[in-house]
Amino acid sequence: MRPPSGQQLTISSTVGGVRLRATVTEVAAGLRELVLGDVDLVEPFREDASPAKGQGIVLAPWGGRVRDGRWTLDGAPQQLALTEPARGNASHGLLRYASYRVLEHGDASVLLQATIHPQPGFPFLLDTFVRYEVDESGLTVTHEAVNAGPTRAPWACGAHPYLALGATPASALTLTVPAASALLTDERLLPVRTVAVDDADAPAGADLRAGRRVSELDLDLGLADVAHVDGIAVSTLLDDAGRGVRLWQDEAFGYAVVFTPRDFPGVDGVHQAVAVEPMSAPADALNSGDGLVWLEPGETWTGRWGIAPVGLV
Repeated sequence: MRPPSGQQLTISSTVGGVRLRATVTEVAAGLRELVLGDVDLVEPFREDASPAKGQGIVLAPWGGRVRDGRWTLDGAPQQLALTEPARGNASHGLLRYASYRVLEHGDASVLLQATIHPQPGFPFLLDTFVRYEVDESGLTVTHEAVNAGPTRAPWACGAHPYLALGATPASALTLTVPAASALLTDERLLPVRTVAVDDADAPAGADLRAGRRVSELDLDLGLADVAHVDGIAVSTLLDDAGRGVRLWQDEAFGYAVVFTPRDFPGVDGVHQAVAVEPMSAPADALNSGDGLVWLEPGETWTGRWGIAPVGLV
């Protein structure tokens, strides 16, 4: 039987003499697993299953949601398919269920490509690329978009990894994210205004700069003003001994989403999980313009993020 997420592409290297293995899927260029020795660094899903709650997928050419699937291009209304009908939104871009082509596959890296063709609500031609690479430092993911059409095109990108430290429960893990602002949302999870994470109006748990116990969090929250130091912003998920994972994102990813569902269907049963999603733009960027990049014909955009083990080797 063929896997629901398509071809399974395994790459591996070593970190401190311990094998680091990643499996990438043909569908959505998703990260199905990242394992150091026998310790999962992201929430995995089985080869015979589909990813749950956006697990590991690439979000392009927008992340989050577009209100009513509508936006305006040079005065002309555009209507995207409503892929989140319960909330009336176009959600998570156009490649969530797309098959990528494998351009290169070596022992330690894999390069995938998908083309976004002109379609209702998005009349542009974009070539997109995702490279996964593992080495002594961990996993590096490089996203690239090239405007292959004759007119300028909007672009935003994100990823949806759920961080993990093996089977360590949420009650024993602390999450740190260096973001100074939170995006307040309405009942449809669409942003309405931005506040400081320590503002009285900010959601409980929005200020993650000093770390919060994951089990205390109930978030599906966009974050802005992510602090980059020497071009890199670092979030961590650590146990009380300081072991865990770090997720880094370069300056192309100026936003993040933190999602802490308590009903996550893990391979060993339902539990609380934590996604830290690097984003180049917030939700509804096609309408707000925040973080949105406009690529001229032939222009290329590149962004990188990655995951590294902490204290495990």
